[in-house]
Amino acid sequence: MASWCDGIEGTRLLIAPLAHTSFGKENNVEIGESQILSLRHPKSGSPTCYIYTNDSLHELHWFKQAYGSWFLGDYVCEDGSLYISTPVDPVFILLPIFEEARMKKGNDVGMFRQLDEIIFINGFPGYQHLSNIAEGCMKLICDVKEIGTSKFFRVDDSKVLHWLCHKVNNLKQTLTTLDRNYAAREEKETLIEIVSLLGEYLKDEPWLKLLCRHLELNIEDTVKKSSNENIHRALENTPLASHPLTGKDVNGRSASSSGKQSKKLKITEKSQNIKDMFFRASRRGK
Repeated sequence: MASWCDGIEGTRLLIAPLAHTSFGKENNVEIGESQILSLRHPKSGSPTCYIYTNDSLHELHWFKQAYGSWFLGDYVCEDGSLYISTPVDPVFILLPIFEEARMKKGNDVGMFRQLDEIIFINGFPGYQHLSNIAEGCMKLICDVKEIGTSKFFRVDDSKVLHWLCHKVNNLKQTLTTLDRNYAAREEKETLIEIVSLLGEYLKDEPWLKLLCRHLELNIEDTVKKSSNENIHRALENTPLASHPLTGKDVNGRSASSSGKQSKKLKITEKSQNIKDMFFRASRRGK
């Protein structure tokens, strides 16, 4: 079972291009003609869930408020968390295992490997479901040799850098179109922001350092930018932004995700707490 649903029983709300869910083999969850696969996160290497559907890969995002439930028809889903899937470039996900497969040492460029060998990862059979798209997308960053009917792949650093620069240019154009504030920024500041976003999917060594060196950026600046600003911006731009996550500030006061002190809701006279209402309803049903 994929890690996000280990030990979980009951209904969960998932927004994704899917039909119905059924349990399959090899620790994966089948959803109609789609699958939830357990793969290694390209940055941390930890088990992470992705959705493979219609020859495209999606990553799962989880949003959770302090309090909340979902009304699904005449049923109340106690867990108010929300799962959303968004497309992700499979090159980001496959790059770490292709980089490891070449077994590069020092100045040695590494060795060529067959696709079946590369995507066979102990404990992660989900990679084998990506064989249909792996060959096509990895040609962008790999040297390919054909011997008879067999193909062999080896990651090429210069091709990876070219691919990353293409991502940077695309993000730069997109950000300046979506947000006028980016158009007024200095180019270096915008590049730091963009590289910090890409850094969520890249290991520092060798790829993030390679990109920073090419763009003449300090990698420490991109890491700091990612940890401080992007998280807050992501929270503010989520579908739940109108009801920010609440917690405690350093003085023990209740605070919202934006860092501002949250206001207490004024309870109208004769109003009823919804939690108490459901509690009493459940007691009457016993």
